[in-house]
Amino acid sequence: MKTTHNTVLVTGGSAGIGFEIARSFSKLGNQVIIIGRNSERLRNAASQLPGVTAIAADVSKESEVQALVERLGNDFPDLNIVINNAGQAWVYNLVTPDANAFDKAADEMLTNYLSVIRLNERLLPSLKLQKNAAIVNVSSVVAFVPGSLATYSASKAALHSYTQALRIALADVSDIKVFELMPPLVNTDFSAPIGGSSGIPPSVVAEALLSGFAKDEYEIRVGQTEEIYKLYLSSPTEALKFLNAHRKQVKA
Repeated sequence: MKTTHNTVLVTGGSAGIGFEIARSFSKLGNQVIIIGRNSERLRNAASQLPGVTAIAADVSKESEVQALVERLGNDFPDLNIVINNAGQAWVYNLVTPDANAFDKAADEMLTNYLSVIRLNERLLPSLKLQKNAAIVNVSSVVAFVPGSLATYSASKAALHSYTQALRIALADVSDIKVFELMPPLVNTDFSAPIGGSSGIPPSVVAEALLSGFAKDEYEIRVGQTEEIYKLYLSSPTEALKFLNAHRKQVKA
C-alpha cells in the first residue's frame, strides 16, 4: 500500500495513537482528516498539525456518523484510507456487586466494535471507487489474550474476528486492503489507569503502522504484542498467565 498522496481519515485522532498516526501520515504529504468527540481537544490537536482537517463527531452516534459521511463525500471525494482508532475502555472488576458491567460492556462494544462496522459499511461504496484503498482497524494484544480489562478485551476480540472476515469478503469484490494494528501497552492518557506510563510511545505505533502498510503486512503486531501472540499460538494457557501476571504492561 502506498504511504503518500492519500486522503486519510483517522477516528480518535485528537490524542494518543490516533494523533501520532495523523501526524505521521501528514508529514508524508497525505491529506489527513481527524475525528474526535471532544471539540476542545480536537482544536488543540489541529493546532499542532498544520494542514490537517479536524471534524467533531462521535462515531458511536448514528446521526453524527451520517453527517460525517455526507461531509466526507462532499469535501473529500478522494478519501481512500479509513483508520478506525476511536476507542472506549472501562477499568473495573467484573465481580464487584456495583460494577455495572453490562452498561460498561455495551459502551465498549458500541465504540470499539459496532461503530467500526457502521462507519466502514457507510464508507465502503466510496472506497470501492478508489484505485488504492484501505481500512485499518486498531485492535490490541488483548484481542488474542484477555487482560484485566475484561469487556474491553472482548470488544477487541470481536473486532479482530470482524477484521479477518471483512478482509476475506472484500477480496472477492474489490481491491480494498484491510489491515489490523495491534499495539501493546502504549504511553497515552487513555491507558494511564492501567500503568500506561511504562508503555511504548505512541509514535512507535504510528511508525509500525506505516512500515506494515508499505509492506502490505495485514496484521501489524507492535512490540510485545508479537511475543505474546507467538506464546498464544504455542500455549494459550501460558499466554493468559503471562499477560495477567504482567497486565500493567499491556495496552488498554
